[in-house]
Amino acid sequence: MADPSSYRPKPGQIPDSPGVYRFRDEHRRVIYVGKAKNLRQRVANYFQDLAGLHPRTRTMVTTAASVEWTVVSTEVEALQLEYSWIKEFDPRFNVKYRDDKSYPYLAVTLNEEFPRVQVMRGAKKKGVRYFGPYGHAWAIRETVDLMLRVFPVRTCSAGVFKNAERTGRPCLLGYIGKCSAPCVGRVTPEEHRELAEDFCDFMAGRTGTYIRRLEKDMTQAAEEMEYERAARLRDDAGALRRAMEKSAVVLADATDADLIAVAEDELEAALQIFHVRGGRVRGQRGWVTDKVEAVDTSGLVEHALQQLYGEERGEAVPKEVLVPALPEDTEAVSQWLAERRGSQVSLRIPQRGDKKDLMVTVQRNAQQALGLHKTKRASDLTTRSRALEEIAEALGLDTAPLRIECYDVSHLQGDDVVASMVVFEDGLARKSEYRRFQIKGFEGQDDVRSMHEVIGRRFRRYLQDKERTGEWEESRETTGGAPSDAGPPRPVPAGPAGDAEPLGAAAGAPPGSTGAREEDAAREDEGAREDDGRPKRFAYPPQLVVVDGGQPQVAAARRALDELGIDDVAVCGLAKRLEEVWLPDDDDPVVLPRSSEGLYLLQRVRDEAHRFAITYQRAKRAKRIRSSPLDDVAGLGETRKQALIKHFGSVKKLRQATIDQICEVPGIGRRTAESVAAALATTAPAAPAVNMATGEIMEEDDGGSS
Repeated sequence: MADPSSYRPKPGQIPDSPGVYRFRDEHRRVIYVGKAKNLRQRVANYFQDLAGLHPRTRTMVTTAASVEWTVVSTEVEALQLEYSWIKEFDPRFNVKYRDDKSYPYLAVTLNEEFPRVQVMRGAKKKGVRYFGPYGHAWAIRETVDLMLRVFPVRTCSAGVFKNAERTGRPCLLGYIGKCSAPCVGRVTPEEHRELAEDFCDFMAGRTGTYIRRLEKDMTQAAEEMEYERAARLRDDAGALRRAMEKSAVVLADATDADLIAVAEDELEAALQIFHVRGGRVRGQRGWVTDKVEAVDTSGLVEHALQQLYGEERGEAVPKEVLVPALPEDTEAVSQWLAERRGSQVSLRIPQRGDKKDLMVTVQRNAQQALGLHKTKRASDLTTRSRALEEIAEALGLDTAPLRIECYDVSHLQGDDVVASMVVFEDGLARKSEYRRFQIKGFEGQDDVRSMHEVIGRRFRRYLQDKERTGEWEESRETTGGAPSDAGPPRPVPAGPAGDAEPLGAAAGAPPGSTGAREEDAAREDEGAREDDGRPKRFAYPPQLVVVDGGQPQVAAARRALDELGIDDVAVCGLAKRLEEVWLPDDDDPVVLPRSSEGLYLLQRVRDEAHRFAITYQRAKRAKRIRSSPLDDVAGLGETRKQALIKHFGSVKKLRQATIDQICEVPGIGRRTAESVAAALATTAPAAPAVNMATGEIMEEDDGGSS
């Protein structure tokens, strides 16, 4: 525990200007970000008598080891910078709202030549018009199904669209009149875009115009005795009314507004948002957060506004934002919202009428969400705490292992040997900390040697980070020598095997790409500076290392740590056969009861490491299988490879071709043809694939596998 007086700035050092301040811990990680109208007054409040601070604030200042600040010109700039830094550094003591689910949106892809209506989740894309969020995807599909009668906009995927273009036949929706079939030229791109824009106008709340137009056309058709057309228009109008009935009118003045309500207790807060567009509730969403900092309702509202609108522009920010309490600096927040919308935004507390009545409903939903969350989480918190305590007791640890790292090695008969590292903090998976390794130190199958290499590489990087930031030298000065019994300190070598791979690198993806996009998105911060506060790749040491295996793997992991002089990290192994827990240098395993929560947590950690490793190993194997013998032909680029495959239809037929036949392909000279023929001659064709469901022998595909 740090003494705040040890890093308290000297009097007069802190300016009295608006700005943003950051508290960092001893590892230079940013643990709290705040803004202030007057930096001197605000920061000084943190360095008063500890007994007078809120318990959460006291925990933060005693965890911190330094404070720094950045001066800005206005309070709005401070608000923007605070949001950017909270998003970038993810400080542990800042309030962060987490969506309790990934809400679906109705999206219209106006950035395409033929806009498409579809359900979308996740990050919003430029040029796409969004409506929602909705509680369920089926609610979107029901609404769209009704509206396609009137606005027959394309809903098919790119593959279906291209196939229809190629064959000249539309899909089923085109035949039944729920798509205008631009794929086969029934409408022009301009006419289809107009349909999409009309669809967007209707979803945005401008509904009366279309209903009146349909009714007028229906009356005219009836007068002209075109009864079939009149009946169709009648059904269209009915479909639009049913779509409108799915969101009842709550505000008679057709207001565009977001209503935000907060329910809180001492430890947690729940936030509910109703999105009202055109007077109708178009969507609802909820967030729950731990109150890790001392914050009141107005502070919770300000944090919610930052995270809700921080990435939004234009009409995504409504004209009115109704809240239960105004932020401390209402004027600056209102100005920030107005800049994001591009016009004035009213930020206020509803006082009377329909808006106040609707706010009561939103508040009731927030209270219900908080109660439901606490009911669910109470058992989870208790269970996780008990599991960590049981692990600490069984392994003889001084404290509960709040950070656990687990390692597993995966291969297929000695090929494509890889390893995984998964991280659990406070009993929960921390997927952003996951890492993957290729075993490069040797060839073949040796799980024990692989485990030794992986553990060595991971903790070698940890020591390099400590040495780079000066923590190694500080530990020497504190202990009067080396930080362990491993002998005198020395520069930590990088090791022959290199570092853990960024996601996608082993699969042949370019640097920075996500390759096959394994859902855990293991992150690598290659370019981070030493003191920028971002999490480094291996900056945080665990309290416990778990390896998938028995005594040999545990001994290899302990030996790797001993060679690096690390003696403050516990090691254990979990053997699959009898679920025994093995400790270094113990001849007998630790047997936890089958009903033990500690054993269940260790099993979850082990199984997650196994899943992550085998997913990576399969991806590498699939890439190797997809490789073509043409890859080894010198000077044969991707374009000419594709030309060869397109000309002959498959590698099998190309292998049977003569050199003269290969020369007939445009761009292929005789020397290249001879190289292709030689490469294919020295490569034996793979065994034919078999459809396991039918027993059919599959011909080679056109993609170039062999």
